[in-house]
Amino acid sequence: MDINTLRIAITLVTLATFLFIVVSAYLPSRKKQLEEEGRSILEDREP
Repeated sequence: MDINTLRIAITLVTLATFLFIVVSAYLPSRKKQLEEEGRSILEDREP
């Protein structure tokens, strides 16, 4: 295995991981949870 093959493999693994994260973040089943988390950031919290 030469260095270019290793670089290609690392690039493909990184791309697949990135696409998995993006797809899982935008799934319709996660919409409610993400909206609740987004709203909780804007709410004032008492310490």
